[in-house]
Amino acid sequence: MDSSLTAVQFGVGPIGARIAQSALNRGVEFVGAVDVDPEKVGEDLGEVAGLGEETGVIVTDDADAALSADPDVVFHATVSSAEAARGQLETILEAGANVVSTCEELVYPWRDHAETAAALDEVAREHGVTCLGTGINPGFAMDAMPVVLSTPMESVESVRVERVQDAGTRREPLQRKVGAGTAVDRFEDEVAAEAGHVGSPESTAMLAAGLGWECDEITETIEPVVADETIETEFLTVEEGEVAGVHQVARGYVDGEEKLTLDLRMAVGLTSRDSVDFEGSPDVSITVEGGYHGDVATSAVVANCAPRVVEAEAGLLTMLDLPLPSVVRE
Repeated sequence: MDSSLTAVQFGVGPIGARIAQSALNRGVEFVGAVDVDPEKVGEDLGEVAGLGEETGVIVTDDADAALSADPDVVFHATVSSAEAARGQLETILEAGANVVSTCEELVYPWRDHAETAAALDEVAREHGVTCLGTGINPGFAMDAMPVVLSTPMESVESVRVERVQDAGTRREPLQRKVGAGTAVDRFEDEVAAEAGHVGSPESTAMLAAGLGWECDEITETIEPVVADETIETEFLTVEEGEVAGVHQVARGYVDGEEKLTLDLRMAVGLTSRDSVDFEGSPDVSITVEGGYHGDVATSAVVANCAPRVVEAEAGLLTMLDLPLPSVVRE
């Protein structure tokens, strides 16, 4: 990575902190940081993000002030909703900065968030900058990666992608988000609406587009994963019979036929892995034993995509639009 690349960290929560560390390790120079938490405002980015050293960059709640440093790229890590992120992203783009965002619905927003996508694309083009939504999932493991893995195949008839994540190794907010430690009878009424992974429909639509298909229907289901023994994590305890996490399946239909199956399990106590199974010519199965750790991998994907985004054409892009990314170091 070009060590002259400058950045602003927009959102310094658990994921934003990891992004800052990954970017610093790749030679990025931070020139600003934004967060609304009053306990973080006025503190050094290094302290807030747990970097082990001061950076000289002070966290502010004034986005315009941070963006006045004219960064090459902004790492945006705040919300999952494309509509909720729109105002923040427009502020960044109007300041003439490229942006890489972890907003899940921004990964492939053209199907379900078309109005917001069109507005962001227009602003980005007007100001000659690029906007990208990405991460490990959505953004890579269940969408971009299967697209790339299809390259040596003569034809693809259907794809099944499975992602299993031991939520016990993840940050505390995610463990609680997937309902770990909740009574099963509370799951549907109190947990399911908030516990689900955001971005599965976007991943399904992007994978379909990458294979030259268009889904006429995308469905999604969510069920609890129930613990069969007591499990303790750094942050909480899940008793036998309680909810350990979620099992979520998105299905993409092309001409009425199920062509894409994205099967995600995030629960404490699981053995992590990522796998892709193709039916086609030939049938192919690929498994990543141990899987990609969600928090670590998301920050790496965001940091590694930054140089491609800075060099890309203006507009709202997806991972399908970038040159093939890879790990980059200073």
